[in-house]
Amino acid sequence: YIVTTGDVHHFEGVQSVHDPLWMTNYELIYSHPKLMVPWLATLGNHEYRGDTNAVLDYSNISRRWVMPDRYYTKVYKEDGASIRLIIIDTSPLISRYRKSKVNYKDAYLQSEEAQIEWLDSVLKSATEDWIVVAGHHPIYADTSKSKKERTDLQQKVDTVMRKYGNVDMYLCGHIHNFQHIRVEGSDIDYIVNSSAALSRDVEAVEGTQFCSPKVGFSVVTADKESICLHMIDDKGRVLHTVTRTK
Repeated sequence: YIVTTGDVHHFEGVQSVHDPLWMTNYELIYSHPKLMVPWLATLGNHEYRGDTNAVLDYSNISRRWVMPDRYYTKVYKEDGASIRLIIIDTSPLISRYRKSKVNYKDAYLQSEEAQIEWLDSVLKSATEDWIVVAGHHPIYADTSKSKKERTDLQQKVDTVMRKYGNVDMYLCGHIHNFQHIRVEGSDIDYIVNSSAALSRDVEAVEGTQFCSPKVGFSVVTADKESICLHMIDDKGRVLHTVTRTK
């Protein structure tokens, strides 16, 4: 399966499930037969500039677009190994989007408390070999965007992710480059991977293990003993690998 961490519809979102942007931003771009697998979708801030309900409802149009809710969890088991993927909806958890009711009209309507309580309950009972949380916005990263975006998520999401000590990776997009960050007091690997287009320069910050402005994507592989995330550029070269073992 493929995980998309939001902003498939850059810049203004979509207005309906029949919006032509579904063709130009998604169907005609990701058209290779190998990409005809389930896409686990995430809402980005640019989806929030349009009709977010249409993004969810596209699951009823496309066989590969999977989005049962604004936040949800999936468990995969194969060859004796299990992985839980937890998709969260970060825009409503950030104050600047909740305050901008004109540009992000759906964000303030979503309950922060309900989502955080749900995330806590999922992590509390999760027993899979590997647990990966994915959202659109970074919790720790080098970015020119408002620091408040990150501190909001540090206070809300990161606090819960650290609570049970079972989250292995947090994956996000939003800032258009590769970053791998470790922070003091946390055993989580924080990964930024949204460099498929509009790539941006990046610099190392406290906790940076690797960063690159190259365009590309990541591939995650896992078995009972280890999980690896490989950052791959547009030439197919592995730039950096994040490895966790039991």
